[in-house]
Amino acid sequence: MSTESHFDLRDLLARRGGERYDLQRRYLNPQLPRMLHAIGFDRIYTHAEGAYLYDDAGRDYLDMLAGFGVFALGRNHPVVRQAVHDALDAGLADLTQFDAPPLAGLLAEALLAHAPHLDRVYFGNSGTEAVEAALKFARFATGRKRIVYCKHAFHGLTAGSLSVNGEVDFRKGFGPLLPDVAIAMGDLAALEHQLRRGDVAGLLVEPIQGKGVAVAPPGFLAAAQQLLHSHGALLIADEVQCGMGRTGDFFAFQHENVEPDLVATAKALSGGYIPVGATLGREWIFAKVYSSMSRVLVHDSTFGSNAQAMAAGLATLHVMQTEGVVENARKMGELLQTGLADLVDRYELLHEVRGRGLMIGIEFGRPESWKRRTAWTGLRLARKGLFAQTIVHALFHRHRILTQVSGDHLEVIKLIPPLTIGEAEVDRFMNAFVDVMDEAHRGSALTWGFGKMLIQRSRRP
Repeated sequence: MSTESHFDLRDLLARRGGERYDLQRRYLNPQLPRMLHAIGFDRIYTHAEGAYLYDDAGRDYLDMLAGFGVFALGRNHPVVRQAVHDALDAGLADLTQFDAPPLAGLLAEALLAHAPHLDRVYFGNSGTEAVEAALKFARFATGRKRIVYCKHAFHGLTAGSLSVNGEVDFRKGFGPLLPDVAIAMGDLAALEHQLRRGDVAGLLVEPIQGKGVAVAPPGFLAAAQQLLHSHGALLIADEVQCGMGRTGDFFAFQHENVEPDLVATAKALSGGYIPVGATLGREWIFAKVYSSMSRVLVHDSTFGSNAQAMAAGLATLHVMQTEGVVENARKMGELLQTGLADLVDRYELLHEVRGRGLMIGIEFGRPESWKRRTAWTGLRLARKGLFAQTIVHALFHRHRILTQVSGDHLEVIKLIPPLTIGEAEVDRFMNAFVDVMDEAHRGSALTWGFGKMLIQRSRRP
């Protein structure tokens, strides 16, 4: 071409960034802006750094959500950002499709160093793709068709992953799905019952479920693996959210001293810059799937090993090792959980605190006092999980802290902040949480009034 076109991204955002909610409403998901307006979360964020978001008025927001766990290193980490710039500036011959890109091999080598019992890696673009690969590999390697999964699991929303999604609302209307079966987390008898049929390829399990932050019972994973192997089936660990240092070990299964046959991970792997997912597995499983040259592309992804994602992944692992990120997650997680657990006896609405590292669930429950119990029951009749949403709302509007309810119809708030937070962020959250719980127990409109307002707004067309 004789002339070079010019595209100014900053100018485009400056001119039209304020249209974000109207654009979403007109061209994308119309329910998203409606939902954000209903809960008062329709802010205009202009930039972000570390554990903080900043809006168009210059106000800071403590991010205890980290993009559903994507920003484990905080937002816009300079080392990862520079790695992505370097990959672009290098002008690499990327995605030729007939090549063996070195960055993919180097990232696989670095990942496997954290799971030395595993041998090979497949790279895709997301957590659900990582799970899909694990499902396919398990079925092909064992010659069996069924996967056992746990009730209330997530695992993803593509068709295969949806077949092992334990939430009915996600599955509704998208069938028929694969013939998989759910058991209760920790139910070894139910697992053994399914294995006796002889057609189970494996058990897919999150060591800590994202929905409700349910931790696998002590000893369950080890006993399950023994059962599975005795029946020729595989243990598949979904570490998409709980992996990559979040629980205070690199992988959450390492707390239980087990060695899964396949591991799916994603989210935090690229530092939040480029979509990426990875499926780690044993040599013999990969050898069966990729058994000959004619099967070289039997499972593949066009963008799966792109240079930017691989560079970001390498930089992320480098930062985790050199900056002590996993150790910090363990330390700050203990500090936060201890502080929250000390409040359980202080507030009758606070039922339980659970989790590992910086994956924490705060569960609320029915109060004993008559006045609070009446208000609690009223919210529950309107919608289960509404009280937890009122706490999320109060933390956001009163203290500019972003959290989430950990699943529909659950009275549980999930905290999955950047793994780089320090004592200042822990103190800010603890002070805010105490303030909001004090208000809730006083019967303030800060919490109870919001529940009524949300019900009214959600009923509007």
